[in-house]
Parts: sequence; C-alpha cells; structure tokens
Amino acid sequence: MTRAVVFAYHDVGVRCLKVLLAHEVEVALVVTHDDSPGETIWFDSVARTAADYGLPVIAPADPNVPGIVARVAECAADFLFSFYYRAMLKAPLLHSVGRGALNMHGSLLPRYRGRAPVNWAILRGERQTGATLHHMTEKPDDGDIVGQTAVPILPDDDAREVFNKVTVATELTLDSALRALFAGRAPRIAQDRAMASYFGGRRPEDGVIDWSRDATSIHNLVRAVAPPYPGASTSVGGRPARILRSRVAPDLAVQPGDAASLRVEGDRLIARCGGGGALAVQDIEIDGMRLDATALAQRFGAGPIALGR
Repeated sequence: MTRAVVFAYHDVGVRCLKVLLAHEVEVALVVTHDDSPGETIWFDSVARTAADYGLPVIAPADPNVPGIVARVAECAADFLFSFYYRAMLKAPLLHSVGRGALNMHGSLLPRYRGRAPVNWAILRGERQTGATLHHMTEKPDDGDIVGQTAVPILPDDDAREVFNKVTVATELTLDSALRALFAGRAPRIAQDRAMASYFGGRRPEDGVIDWSRDATSIHNLVRAVAPPYPGASTSVGGRPARILRSRVAPDLAVQPGDAASLRVEGDRLIARCGGGGALAVQDIEIDGMRLDATALAQRFGAGPIALGR
C-alpha cells in the first residue's frame, strides 16, 4: 500500500484528500491550518474531514520547524502531497519522504504561479484556467508537471464559480495521475520558464475600482473579488460602496474620457466608465446596505451620481 503525508487546506484539500483515500492510499498524517478568526470561512474543512476518516491531523503554526519535519519523517511515507496548503514547504520536508513531494496548483502552469491564481486569471480577462499537479522544489510552483486539466472561464463567471470549476479540475487531475505515479510511470514535463508568470497575494487596496479604466477591465475586477471575497470597493456620491455583481452593457456607447458616473435608467443601474463603455450594476452596497435602482434613486436621485475611489 502506498503511504502518504498530506498538507492540505480549503475545498481543494478536502476533495484531493478524498481522492487519495478512494485510491486506498494510507494517509499517515494530515497537516492543515487553523482557520483565521478574521477570515470569512466559506470553504470546507480539511481538519473536520480528516477527523471524520479517523486520520491523525495537526495544524502547526510553522510546518518547517525541526519537530514537524521529524514527525513527517517518522511516517516513512512514499509521497508528500500539498493541496492548497498556504505555507511554503522547505527542503527538509520535501526530502523527508521516499518517492517525491507533489503540489496541486490552481492554474495551468507555468502561467499564474504564486498566490490567488483564480482571482488573477479572472482579473486579467483569461478565458480558461485549470489545475496542475507538479513535483515540488523550493521555488514556488516551479517543478516538473505530472498532469493538467483545463476549465473555461465564461465572461460573467465570478471567482467562486471559477474556483468551483478548478476544484473539480484538481480532483480529475489527481485521480487520473495516481496509478501511473504510484507505478513509477507518470510523466515529468519540465516547465517552460520563458512562459512563466508569477503573481503575489492580493491586498484590500487591490480591490478599489479605478473608474478611469474601461468597462471590461472594471467588470473583470468586480467578478474577480466578488463575494465571498471582499467585493470591489468604490464611492458613490461620496459614500463608501461595494459593487458585488456587474455585467458589461454593450448597448450603451460611452466614449473614453467621459466622466465616470452612476445613473438610474429605468430599472437598471448603469455605471459609465471613464475609459469607455458602461456596466449594468446588478448588486451594489452603499454604507453597508444593498440598494436596488428604486432605492438608489430615492436616496441620490436618478443621476448622474459621481463615482470615485
């Protein structure tokens, strides 16, 4: 029986852990994270899943300390797997197992290495992304590729919808690779570093709308940070606001250079963008309250209402 140690978190961690168990892998240890009290936890729990299957589970603050490295080495595992685990694993951990350490990444490597690959792919207007199983090195998302599965990004998909697709892609990728991996026949495809791109973690200020940009770029930001992420922030009539859902309005011709503004047009809220084009704003929150077109007109008038940072 193949023996593994699993570092995992989030929905991807849960689904990939279950794939290993379905392949009758002996999971000697599960390493996960304690949930952060300041984070909205909208995803499944690796700790709860491991407990449900009677697996030993720990959540160290730092997985690379000597005591954790020693505990992993004592498991005498064939493989180490990392499934959306948030900390970088250093060389002593990667070399503590007999046959290799592999990571599941939420993009089609070598593109979108690093943090928040789903959000970045949407923000940059990509039409597909996916999941990649690869061997781990001390450089993030750098090792040889074992397998990949692509999924489409539709023009109005938000981050959670794309993340759900990527989660299924991780399950498919792992399931299709395991037999060959355990038999020593899995491919190892070197990444083309000339094609690589790397992105860091996103910060709250990265979600502020720049209304001087065009409608498609702003729509991509809105859907990249839509709930359960923090939402795209702005101001409406000088009041703090978040735009939570939008759609490009191709029926409205707005030329670049026009002042950015929000208007009530019939039963629609229309944001005219300084870089050209317009958005139908389908879900907006002002001063912490959701407003439809009627409520917004009652508060601010039909417009134009100034939009700002």
